[in-house]
Amino acid sequence: MGNEYPVEMKTFRADLHVHTVLSPCAEVEMIPPLIVQEALERQIDIIAITDHNASANVKAVQQSAEGTGLTVLPGMEVQTREDVHLLCLFASLSDLEAWQHEVDLSLPDELNPADHLGEQFIVDKQGEYIRSEPRLLLTATKFAIEEIIENVNKLHGIVIPAHVDRSSFGLFPTLGFLADWWHFHALEISRHITPEALYQKFPSAKRLPVIQSGDVHRLSEFLGSTIFEIEAPNLSEIQMALRAENSRNLRM
Repeated sequence: MGNEYPVEMKTFRADLHVHTVLSPCAEVEMIPPLIVQEALERQIDIIAITDHNASANVKAVQQSAEGTGLTVLPGMEVQTREDVHLLCLFASLSDLEAWQHEVDLSLPDELNPADHLGEQFIVDKQGEYIRSEPRLLLTATKFAIEEIIENVNKLHGIVIPAHVDRSSFGLFPTLGFLADWWHFHALEISRHITPEALYQKFPSAKRLPVIQSGDVHRLSEFLGSTIFEIEAPNLSEIQMALRAENSRNLRM
């Protein structure tokens, strides 16, 4: 037998639901350098960039975070055809890009009414304007919930229903149930509820681990209230923490 030592777990504060100026509902301050600066000032270690049905600004935020100690996970907030929002998180940009291709094919061929919904800006790592996304992003895809779970799992990603307590696009208020055949990795709650209150209101939520995120559309909305006790800040470790495997844990 070789020498075996227990792996030392580290504590990482996370906010896994952050928008950029590519989301029409986000403020113009949500550009890569300011996102990174705010997260660091709040002592947040891991963020996920999760724009609505889009991912073109993820790489820019990752580039802006290089050398800072902040981990930026590739992600997307997808709207299902049932009008439920799901966070889809990936280990790599290439996996996210493969998923983006599928989402592009599932979106309606409509233009974004910028005067009504807001602009959809693609920017570089300094936050400088590159172009606007003309296609309507703030809309439902053609994917049903189970299709998204299946397709994201094929890309080794994870799926977490967003703000499940919220009346707009939240799983429980929208559909009223959590199906046994939806193999989600966790549930996300908004800043307006505690896990205990969620369980009291929706008892089936006890079947899954719960995270809390800021759903950050402006810099003041960062929370960082989800804490992972893991070896390293990556998606594989987060998956183990959500399953409470190999001494990895989740707490709030």
